[in-house]
Amino acid sequence: MEEKTSAIIRSSVVSKGFLKEEEEMKNRACKKTKCELVGYDSLPDYLKDNEFILGYYRCEWPLKETILSIFSIHNETLNIWTHLIGFLIFLSLAIITAMVVQREMSTSSSMQKYYLGQVVGTNLTEGLFACLLTTSSPDELGHPKRYFHANNLSNPCILTTIKDDIANSIIPQTTIPQTPHLMNPITRWPFFAFLFGAMFCLLTSSICHLILCHSKQTAYVMLRLDYAGISALIVTSFYPLVYYSFLCQPFYCHLYMTFITTFGVATVSVLLVPALQTANFRLVRATLFFCMGVSGLVPVMHKLVSFNHRPEVIMSTGYEFLMGTFYGLGVVVYAARIPERWVPGRFDVVGHSHQLFHLLVIAGAYTHYLAGLVYLKWRDIDKC
Repeated sequence: MEEKTSAIIRSSVVSKGFLKEEEEMKNRACKKTKCELVGYDSLPDYLKDNEFILGYYRCEWPLKETILSIFSIHNETLNIWTHLIGFLIFLSLAIITAMVVQREMSTSSSMQKYYLGQVVGTNLTEGLFACLLTTSSPDELGHPKRYFHANNLSNPCILTTIKDDIANSIIPQTTIPQTPHLMNPITRWPFFAFLFGAMFCLLTSSICHLILCHSKQTAYVMLRLDYAGISALIVTSFYPLVYYSFLCQPFYCHLYMTFITTFGVATVSVLLVPALQTANFRLVRATLFFCMGVSGLVPVMHKLVSFNHRPEVIMSTGYEFLMGTFYGLGVVVYAARIPERWVPGRFDVVGHSHQLFHLLVIAGAYTHYLAGLVYLKWRDIDKC
């Protein structure tokens, strides 16, 4: 009986070991098959997006192999790397911009101390001497009058409250070079919001193109994340334009920022509908993003009418026009699938419309970054 039992156990162990080995062999064979590049006709419907790109597709690869495919050649390689490099560029710009702000503030503090020291060194002795020789009339309570710069700019006595009033009694009477370094910088949050929106868009796009092919569920999630990233870039691009242009007109500032934020949320909500993910609605998706971008013409025109005498406004508008040209051209190329529709299969790996769209998005975002620098320079000097 015991021998039969042990024989059954050994048979079961051998059988399990054989099944396990067979399963591993099948998995290896399956992975090997899945990790081959296939043609457009072999794709499931959810991966069919551009019938003019005929080959070099990854189809339902295991997650590990899908991630590692970032280092291999396929029709998404340049889509991944263009926006990944773009993300790193804008991350560097954000860090550099933050460091420059800190350096300017430090420079402002040190230069103010320098000029204060210069003024005190040259005028303090004369001021004290004049003060000691000056007999001030007492106030109603019989105490000597205190002289403040606000109502007695010509009085040389600076013995008011040395700690609180020394700067007020000396510096306003002295001409200090008014450079941007001596100004308190305007708030940077709208500018950094735009940089964050650009980085979010570029990073989510890169990740989407990398792992979209893994499974239907992954594609469902990543496409929506990609659309959210595009909307975030468009919405946050409005923030520097609106905030800095209408800094002294809070009604218009709040109106425009509320409108574009609401428009962006509504666009993302509409694009969450599964039916709009198919290739048949490519033009609808492009039109929604195009309308979001074109709505920026309203605050731009308003800015030009209100501040046409400011050179910063003219310069920033030029950058914004160039940005709109890049974005608009990108939408046209994306929707028309140029140039692969002219020669299907020729641009499968390099040069197809989505890669050109990515490059134009980076160019447009960088142009808007340059416009943002103009806004900062303007509002650092000229506040309300």
